[in-house]
Amino acid sequence: MDDSFDAHLDAGDVSFDGSDARLLATIGDAGSVSAAAAELGRSRARCLTRLRELEDALGPLVERRRGGSGGGGSELTDEAHDLLGRFDRLQAALSGTADVPETVVSGVVETVEGELCAVETAAGTIRAVATEPARAAGTSVTVSVRADAVTLHEPDDAPDEDATSARNRLAGTVESVERGDAVATVAVDAGLTTPLRAFLTVESVRRLSLAPGARVVASWKATATRATPAAVEPR
Repeated sequence: MDDSFDAHLDAGDVSFDGSDARLLATIGDAGSVSAAAAELGRSRARCLTRLRELEDALGPLVERRRGGSGGGGSELTDEAHDLLGRFDRLQAALSGTADVPETVVSGVVETVEGELCAVETAAGTIRAVATEPARAAGTSVTVSVRADAVTLHEPDDAPDEDATSARNRLAGTVESVERGDAVATVAVDAGLTTPLRAFLTVESVRRLSLAPGARVVASWKATATRATPAAVEPR
């Protein structure tokens, strides 16, 4: 990942930065702390020390598997995947990209709970924050979500729905990847009337092997989604 934007996430006395993101991502790719340390040119002891510091502040990030018929190794937890997604979005936001594309789709409000509503769309239910005029079941609405709020996962690595606050999730297929110097815009066919767009760092595109035809799961929070009454066409 490009550290030129000096992105970091603070948790108590620990600051999670690009170096830490590379460590977690490489552990996930390599399958063990030892292999990740060798690939990154760091000592295993240093990596383990840093991992303990991160886990003390952020919770379990790496699940260690003992040896056996399948051998030992390590894999990232759902919390680690969520953390990498949060860092990815921050990195994208700091990239200097002024125009963040939005995905805009139509739907009908099913249920309302306070400011939140469930909207039925072509691809299923999407949860969103609704403006006051949209807070009524049966209202036709327009739902919008910013690309920098969307996280993409490999299908086998998508966190359980109950284990993350990103309750919106759609499975789909990558349509296109537009790469910039640091950030890429990925368009996903998720069954909506328009492609769902996501901002990712170029490093994450590489790590997830994103290319047209790749299967992914997209997730994002209801609080990053807006529902407003659909415009009425003039007669």
